[in-house]
Amino acid sequence: MHLRRLACFLVGAWIAGGLFMALVATQNFRGVDRLLDRPAVPAAQQIAEMGRDAARMLLRYQVSEQNRWYFEHWETAQIMLGVLLLFIVFLGSAQDTPALTMALLMLILVVGQKFWLTPNIVALGRGLDFVPAAASAAERSRFWMYHGAYSTTEVVKWLLGLGLAARFVIRGRRGSGRAQRDIDSVDEPDHRHINR
Repeated sequence: MHLRRLACFLVGAWIAGGLFMALVATQNFRGVDRLLDRPAVPAAQQIAEMGRDAARMLLRYQVSEQNRWYFEHWETAQIMLGVLLLFIVFLGSAQDTPALTMALLMLILVVGQKFWLTPNIVALGRGLDFVPAAASAAERSRFWMYHGAYSTTEVVKWLLGLGLAARFVIRGRRGSGRAQRDIDSVDEPDHRHINR
């Protein structure tokens, strides 16, 4: 019972962390344009000296590096969460093959992100940070292909996590109903003796 609750908590933390990271990454880039639209007076002077396009490129580079750092470390944390979740699911329900499969798939997906997708996204992104948008269309296309694959794996992980949590909640309700029936059956008046 407690292992099931702990597994649901870990899945919830994992999904919440992923949603938070998606929010942070998108808002960091939007923050660049918000800053350029309404800069403080000293910043406005620096932006005017650099030129708006150069300042935007530099600020987006800083945000890109920050997001890369966040995602690389979040993936490491996800691997630790995944190993812990798989261990807890195994301890709590070793015979529940679908639950073990979902937890294992979540871990495999994050390992794929950490060691294949993210390194490619980082390498391509760093190569494009100071290249004008019109240049290198092929490289940008590859970057967005990897980015799309990353987003797809995120959604699949979230769906697997929700499925795993739902499985534990449903099984928990079934188990508590069965335990209540077992308790009720002992209290029935036609049970006159106790087997020892």
